[in-house]
Amino acid sequence: MRPKNKVTIQTVADAVGLSKYAVSRSLAGKSGVSEETRRRIADAAKSLGYAKAITRPNAARDIAVVFYDQDPVNSELNIQMQAGIQQEAERIGVGVRIRWTHSEEIVGELADTFAGLILVGPHSPAAVAGVSLKGVPIVRLGFTTPLEQVDSVCGTDHESGQAIGKYLTSLGHRSIAFVFGRPIYRGRHDRYCGIREVVEQTDGAELTLMQFEEESGFADALQKVKSKGVSPTAFFCGHDGLALTVVSELLGQGYKIPEDVSVVGFGDFSAASQISPALTTVKQEGREMGIAALQLLLSRIARPREEDQPARMVRVISRLIERRSVAPRSV
Repeated sequence: MRPKNKVTIQTVADAVGLSKYAVSRSLAGKSGVSEETRRRIADAAKSLGYAKAITRPNAARDIAVVFYDQDPVNSELNIQMQAGIQQEAERIGVGVRIRWTHSEEIVGELADTFAGLILVGPHSPAAVAGVSLKGVPIVRLGFTTPLEQVDSVCGTDHESGQAIGKYLTSLGHRSIAFVFGRPIYRGRHDRYCGIREVVEQTDGAELTLMQFEEESGFADALQKVKSKGVSPTAFFCGHDGLALTVVSELLGQGYKIPEDVSVVGFGDFSAASQISPALTTVKQEGREMGIAALQLLLSRIARPREEDQPARMVRVISRLIERRSVAPRSV
């Protein structure tokens, strides 16, 4: 068997029958290589025991935090995460560099320079694979693919939906609407599944799903719900931004909140406590998630994960913040 330290990019290229240039781009996580070819190269590199020598900065513990820069919905949460990472890094004396990008190539270049990476948001599988093949520890902040073998820190979206379902039904609400908005966000899917589980197990309760374009679609969606004879007494909104729209529209239509209808948000962002009535919501612990991600990454740098070891997932539990937008409902 060829010693691992003798395996080069050319060795991998010869094994898969491709050029050294193509293999180099693939292992660096750069574009221009198909997913099928990338997987074939990755399998060959792993089988041969290829490990690229990584040039570290003088401060060997410095890490990079890479925020996916096309995620406007989570901008405030991302800022909270960044604050947690930087505060914890300053406390323990670790250097941190912040980057905002969705470029697979830039992510790969950062892996050549830093001791570890925290990837925040929906970075591509190719970006993650490119870093992993270089032997650089990664922690993902946010969602991963099912059974993805990468360390991660996430919130409790499904459980939050369950908690709100139990909260509203305990207050007597039996006609509840989940305000989804655009059906493209995974976290909202998980919250919906959570509240649906509870409502389906509650006698006499029904859950209505409301999907629409968020800029101006709630009024029409509400009218469609009413035309079916459904009159929700509580609205659980998939995001605080949606909840602001719902509160504004309901007040404009003459509803009193919470006397006529109750509204719950998700996120506990700054506007939640600034509107009237102040919004009952679920607080995502962004700062604590950032701290947990840095701690997990540093533990992996100090003691790298063996190939046969499972990845770790740290879950930071959200909290219900009760304000004035929710009231009991007579059954």
